[in-house]
Amino acid sequence: MATEQDLEELASQLRQPTGKKGVEIADMMNETNIRMTYHSISQLNVADGNVILELGHGNGGHLSFLLDKAKNLVYHGLEISGLMHQEAQSINNTFVTTRQAYFHLYDGVAIPFSENTFDRIFTVNTIYFWSNPEVLLSELYRVLKPTGIAAITFAQKSFMEQLPFTQFGFELYDNEKLTRLVSTTAFKILDTDTQTEYIKSKTGEMVNRAFTTFALQK
Repeated sequence: MATEQDLEELASQLRQPTGKKGVEIADMMNETNIRMTYHSISQLNVADGNVILELGHGNGGHLSFLLDKAKNLVYHGLEISGLMHQEAQSINNTFVTTRQAYFHLYDGVAIPFSENTFDRIFTVNTIYFWSNPEVLLSELYRVLKPTGIAAITFAQKSFMEQLPFTQFGFELYDNEKLTRLVSTTAFKILDTDTQTEYIKSKTGEMVNRAFTTFALQK
């Protein structure tokens, strides 16, 4: 049975993977979150030539799925984890070499791009860790092109609060709370879509996870 120290360490690794354990955690996250990631991408309505930004790409194991969605896509990934920055570049070396993918480190708040840079933005399971959500969401609005689409995908609070590790530094969301956050910006909510999946949790149990994607438009 996991100790409190084990759970706190897991929470820390989920926030920002580091070291050998971080590589293992990243592989697990890619596997357990893949349906959420695919759902988030599906809500973007990606079109040929789009320039796409992702916050918190992890090991980037999903990138081939995204880049196959349309022609001449260009992807930029942002990470706070130096380890994930390196892992994603290694796993996606072909896309980096062909200049279809670029990976960048950032501080988790200020997005290092000019305004109106991206056609599409998405992020999966990162919102729990946003240190300044109002500022970061405003940053997403700033770098998104007019009429661009941003997708935020997260597991519902009702599910997350049942997990033993979310007591350590997770800010949990439901639709009402995220709607309030979105209202602090000029984003318009295009759609919200909730799915349920039966998965193995980060602590090994099989669970029903409810997750939601908010599709926002500038």
